Amino acid sequence: MMTMLLQGFGTVVGNPLILLAMLGGVFIGIIFGSLPGLTTVACLSMFLPVTYVMSHEMGLSMLTAIYIGGMSGGLVSAILLNIPGTPSSIATCFDGTPMAKKGQAGRALGIGVFASIVGNFIGVFAMIFISAPLAFFTLKFGPWENFGVTVFALTLIASLCGKNILTGLLAAVFGMMFSTVGLDQIDSSTRFTFGMSELTSGFGLLTVLVGMYAVSEVLRTASAEPEKATVNEDFKMKGIGLSMKEIIEQIPNLIRSSLIGLCIGILPGIGGSTANIIAYSVTKSSSKYPEKFGTGIPDGIIASESANNASVGGAMIPLLTLGIPGDGSTALLLGGFMLHGMTPGPLLFQTNGSTVYAIFASMIISTVFMGLVMFLCMRWFVKILKVPSFILIPCIIVLCAIGAYTLNYRSFDIWALLFFGILGLALSAVKVPIAPFILGFILGKDFEVNLRTGIQYAASDRFMLLHRPIAMAFLVLAIFFFIYSFIKTSKVNKKEASA
Repeated sequence: MMTMLLQGFGTVVGNPLILLAMLGGVFIGIIFGSLPGLTTVACLSMFLPVTYVMSHEMGLSMLTAIYIGGMSGGLVSAILLNIPGTPSSIATCFDGTPMAKKGQAGRALGIGVFASIVGNFIGVFAMIFISAPLAFFTLKFGPWENFGVTVFALTLIASLCGKNILTGLLAAVFGMMFSTVGLDQIDSSTRFTFGMSELTSGFGLLTVLVGMYAVSEVLRTASAEPEKATVNEDFKMKGIGLSMKEIIEQIPNLIRSSLIGLCIGILPGIGGSTANIIAYSVTKSSSKYPEKFGTGIPDGIIASESANNASVGGAMIPLLTLGIPGDGSTALLLGGFMLHGMTPGPLLFQTNGSTVYAIFASMIISTVFMGLVMFLCMRWFVKILKVPSFILIPCIIVLCAIGAYTLNYRSFDIWALLFFGILGLALSAVKVPIAPFILGFILGKDFEVNLRTGIQYAASDRFMLLHRPIAMAFLVLAIFFFIYSFIKTSKVNKKEASA
């Protein structure tokens, strides 16, 4: 394995054009990831045809570099504008923006980039060394196991709800309701379309996410008084934003969150948009000072960014070994492999081993490029805060509208964007958290499909679920975590009430 990996490094490093393509891919991916309304999937779809004229190694290395750059780029707008550039940076807003408002925008960006680099390295090295065993384990996942994972992820909402768990759960159910709009994924019947053909395909995740965060934030900023709408843009940072003592203290958080992102990335259909929220929730629940989360502390940024970047390597594992894409980005990478005449699967390492290990090497080098580009351009990223709101707000709205329109090239998605923006503003006004709504919307379809499919499989055996130890383990963990969070929150509320 090490010999093949060294040969892969030789292939990549020995060709300056491949290195240039990777550097360009990382830079373009960061730009698309940092601009609200544009996504890594959109960037990959745009540049996939470009790789057709390239060699296998160059084309696939460029695509994976875009994937890595886009995943990390989302932290820029999440921290500076409180708008997640990608669905994988939702939880970065929770502590990144408060830290920026304290005049620590540079430090927050440095922490986010550092966590992204560590998460990427952990995910990529795991992909290289444990791809086959982990892929074999996920083969045992059927509908009941996926249902257990979904239920466990939904129970983590409890740690995102603040002082009122019931309000957060209500928001999550509200989000799951919106996920049922459109065609039923089991029998293709239409639901809650009210005779509108545009609702047949349901609401896109990008529309909901950008509307709830970006548009609602823009509306809130536009309606605020000038002194409340401005943000302290002072750039003060030493090194990477963390001292050596702080790095040592954050090592458990980095490893735990990266492993969470890796495991979530391996499971098809879940991806970084869920991994960052789960990692943030677990970190907050296991913290000695959970009350500080959301006020601008490094722990939250590190948990979110290390998890979503580690999910890159995780999502590549089932793609390379089983030919199963883990998310939208890896689905396009699957198209890239097939465009170059390669079929991902168990035989890929035998038929195109040199190309695969060249891709492994390129992902390691792309992670280094990502760190260099982010750190070198950080001062220019922070300058976004100095742009007057009357200039920035229209630009954000236009970018959001373009991103929504390019989903299906219809004006309906722009109106849906505005609807969810107003809905997000209304929920914030009545103190209902938005994060549980988003998580409920993301996991709603998986919850329903896996539950109904599992019930169909269990038609001949009513106790089939009891015979699925992996599913039962996740369900038991879900019950335990929910009870633990409820008790912990009740104790905190009682202490505050007595104080």
